[in-house]
Amino acid sequence: MFELRKSQERGHTELPWLESYHTFSFDQYYDAEHMGFGPLKVINEDTIAPGMGFGSHPHRDMEIITYIISGQLEHKDSLGTGTIIEAGQVQKMSAGQGIIHSSFNASSNEPVHLLQIWIQPQSEGLQPTYEQKKINDELNKFTLIGGPATDSPLHINQNVRLYRLHSTPGIINRFTAQTGNSVWVQMVQGECLINGLQSVAGDGIALDKHDIEIKSLLPTELLLFEFAGKQMMSH
Repeated sequence: MFELRKSQERGHTELPWLESYHTFSFDQYYDAEHMGFGPLKVINEDTIAPGMGFGSHPHRDMEIITYIISGQLEHKDSLGTGTIIEAGQVQKMSAGQGIIHSSFNASSNEPVHLLQIWIQPQSEGLQPTYEQKKINDELNKFTLIGGPATDSPLHINQNVRLYRLHSTPGIINRFTAQTGNSVWVQMVQGECLINGLQSVAGDGIALDKHDIEIKSLLPTELLLFEFAGKQMMSH
């Protein structure tokens, strides 16, 4: 299996204060061919105008990951959390039984650029939790961001491991998935060849290859999700 979700084919929402690109169906954007990839249900690339954002709203039974590409996001929730998430930091909320939160651009003059990722948990009705971490990594090395193990930087209530890669042009980085597992690669910035396929920022690639080879053509940042077992694009 090798499926490419090109950046320019994603859904697009544009409001005076928000520009959002949707890899999968979301809210008023419906795409019967792209409903998710296994338990991966949402990848939204959002750019939020200075001082603007999402007012208080509820979630339940979803693992919600916010990945800041640039800028700062102010977060408040019904657990009593009040914090600012900066570029290089990753936030994870387990909505579980229910959580109410708001998120606003913390800057009055600069936009905030982020990915919002939703993963369906293995179990419903979990206790809501909040985590936020700065993940330091090395160039040309896959760095674990989150997973099901309790010692993962961020704990994800699903059998998925999330990695980040920052790579330099001309370097080949290889990832070996566990036998039988599926992988989703989400390009954040840059340009590279993924098993020979040219990929640019915003592209998503579904793979069930055991060995994945990534050759950067430009300085590249990407996220790699490894799911236990075979996953398919949800239709």
